[in-house]
Amino acid sequence: MTGWDISPSGVDSILSLVGLAADDLGKDIKGYGTSVQDAAESAGTISGPYCGGPPVGPVGAAVANFVSDTESSIKFMAARIKKTMDGTVEATGAYVDGDLAMAARTQREAAKAPTPAELRAVGEQTKHHGGGA
Repeated sequence: MTGWDISPSGVDSILSLVGLAADDLGKDIKGYGTSVQDAAESAGTISGPYCGGPPVGPVGAAVANFVSDTESSIKFMAARIKKTMDGTVEATGAYVDGDLAMAARTQREAAKAPTPAELRAVGEQTKHHGGGA
């Protein structure tokens, strides 16, 4: 712990880059959602004119299952990024303030897997903003 030599401006620079990458990832996830929805709708069944929505065929159902199966992994990834970035900011602040014990605790907490509450928060943010991380 006493061997730490942190450059707050260096941390800020890296966090800015990570933030840009997270924004890009969020856009990619939003695009992924739109693309898989389009794919599921386009992979209907061969049929004549129909009333209502197009029928869902086996490919569309498989795409929907894939999305359902990967949703928790995507939420976990977004929550992990957020928790790591927030923890880095807090730990660096504690380090700058000279509170090395708090910096170490914050670092340990940030390294843990996201809690169910953190995962729910990311899920709610995704619903309201239409993206991931």
